[in-house]
Amino acid sequence: MGYYVPGEAAPASLPLDQLTHIIFSFTKVIDNEMKFENKEMGDQLRLLVEQKKNHPKLKVMVACGGWGGSGGFSKMVSSPETRKKFIESVAAFIQQYDLDGLDMDWEYPGLPGNDNPHQPEDRENFTLLMQELRAVMDAIDPDLVLSFASAGWEAYYDHIELTEVMKHVDYMNIMTYDQTGGYAAITGHHTNLMSTTENPRSAHYIISYCLDQGVAPEQLVIGAAFYGKTWKGVPPENNGLSQPTQGAWKNAIVYSDIEELYENKNGFVRYWDQKAQAAFLYRAADSLFITYDDAESVALKTAYAKEKRLGGIMFWQLSQDTKSSSLLNAIQEAALN
Repeated sequence: MGYYVPGEAAPASLPLDQLTHIIFSFTKVIDNEMKFENKEMGDQLRLLVEQKKNHPKLKVMVACGGWGGSGGFSKMVSSPETRKKFIESVAAFIQQYDLDGLDMDWEYPGLPGNDNPHQPEDRENFTLLMQELRAVMDAIDPDLVLSFASAGWEAYYDHIELTEVMKHVDYMNIMTYDQTGGYAAITGHHTNLMSTTENPRSAHYIISYCLDQGVAPEQLVIGAAFYGKTWKGVPPENNGLSQPTQGAWKNAIVYSDIEELYENKNGFVRYWDQKAQAAFLYRAADSLFITYDDAESVALKTAYAKEKRLGGIMFWQLSQDTKSSSLLNAIQEAALN
């Protein structure tokens, strides 16, 4: 299950035979309706949907929201009238584009996220939204997929009614990445599978938390990151891991650039944290550090999803992989083993 932001790669050139679901990103909540901000996005979505002719098993979905597009959710969910307006627009949108489902990517109910409006009532209103969406989508086609993106840290779940929401959705796509970043004073892993003393947040931790809350494993989808986070001014002890920093030297680096420019290249050395089941890069010459998912770590996440009988693995996002689909290939190979 891969999120996809349209870019240079045309839909016809995407490795769609390796995906079960592709989630086109993003629509937004605009005037209490689900819309694209520009016509070009709709054109690209139509081109993607056309590829179902060649990939009949592929489900094409659309995501609403995202980090930069979640400002309209809290107001929209706050009354039956505004929720109804939004849900009617979703129904029309799905039918207009012949979609297979919807992924709600509200970042985050009850929390500011990217400095968004929010309120305590978001918790109950989010449940109502998903319940009402499910009813309308079932009326169109019971096979339509309804999912939502959730944070990979425990405090998020204080702001949703987890077990109630899960009654109405097929999957929860857990963003088991962005666990740290250049804002942090100490280097760490942003998308590690396992916890360590230095990195208590992990994919395993939050998956276990959700299972303990009673969520069915087949509804949980683990997340992989096709990009890395960085720090500068990192001393060489422990090859830069768990060391003080002077902030980010790049906001994020897509994996295609990591493989081409940094992975055991140009002075960077790849290291493996066995406890965290995570890779990282360090260049001692100028004290630069990169935390990221690589082929080994995404394969381990895939194997973990199989072992725990989870709903699958998803990633953000498809166009950040290499031209040869290094990470997607690693996921597929691990899934087939």
